[in-house]
Amino acid sequence: MIRTNSTQTVRFGHTELPPEQQEALRKARKYEWITIAFLAASTALVYAVLGNSQAMKAAWVEDLLSFLPPLSFLLAARVIRKRPSEDHPYGYHRAVGIAHVVAAVALTVMGAYLIVDSAIGLLSAEHPTIGGFNFFGQTIWLGWLMITAMVLTAGPPIWLGRVKMKLAEKLHDKVLYADADMNKADWMTAAAAAVGVAGIGLGWWWADYAAAILISGSILHDGIRNTRGAVSALMDKRAMTYDDDAPHPLARRLDAYLRGLPWTREARSRIRDEGHVFHVESFVVPAAGSMPSLEQLEQAREACIAMDWKVQDMVIVPVAELPSEFLPGPTTGGER
Repeated sequence: MIRTNSTQTVRFGHTELPPEQQEALRKARKYEWITIAFLAASTALVYAVLGNSQAMKAAWVEDLLSFLPPLSFLLAARVIRKRPSEDHPYGYHRAVGIAHVVAAVALTVMGAYLIVDSAIGLLSAEHPTIGGFNFFGQTIWLGWLMITAMVLTAGPPIWLGRVKMKLAEKLHDKVLYADADMNKADWMTAAAAAVGVAGIGLGWWWADYAAAILISGSILHDGIRNTRGAVSALMDKRAMTYDDDAPHPLARRLDAYLRGLPWTREARSRIRDEGHVFHVESFVVPAAGSMPSLEQLEQAREACIAMDWKVQDMVIVPVAELPSEFLPGPTTGGER
């Protein structure tokens, strides 16, 4: 909030999350802690039955990497609570983007390493073996424990992913979305590892490496996709929806409203995604070359701020002509 010399308060945007988003953030933190607790248990379980299976090794590494998104989210959620300061006038919401990059790059590097490691094992025709253990005088094949561990760890991430996906949409949080997307796909990792272990039991030694390559490819795919989105956001790409599926529709709504004002001839906006929130610059060409009054500009800006809780900063700049080379193209129906 910034005060003028008069008693009027000028609002440049939303400086705090509204109640609905605050509640969603609280729930997201809770479910991320639940995710970390589950990962601690599942990682220990998988490690205990790891054996010589390359597919199990890849599944275990993916479990370890799965700690990164929730930890990144929790750290970013703590940082963004800081209010804007003189040194950080735009606030601290970029912490979400930084966390996104860190987690995505780690996924990419480890996915690439596992693919190479698994491919070398496949090409060198190394035959993995799975032994047994004595259980009250009976020899039990360790592969059954591996498959059981995969089945037990496959279900909870699917549920957690669905819950967090809804919260990611409410919060416009791409780190939370990436985490939820990975959780929803974890059943494929478990299934592939189980098939690889079963292949060893049937004498198909190559099935283990094939399953490991499939799991590693999934990790690498998640890493590349998230790295591309995270880096683009930090480079001030036009604001996208939380899942990076399309340009955010807010720009279209803002432009339609501003063009509909009686004192404007044309208007276009550019939006910078800071994490959970947006910084908006709207350029308007006044009708008939007449400059709008401060009151008209302020009313228009307040109306734009009220359109979406994500508008943290909003400025309207009257110009003689639109600086089209610096603005994204017009959007229709949220597509472009």
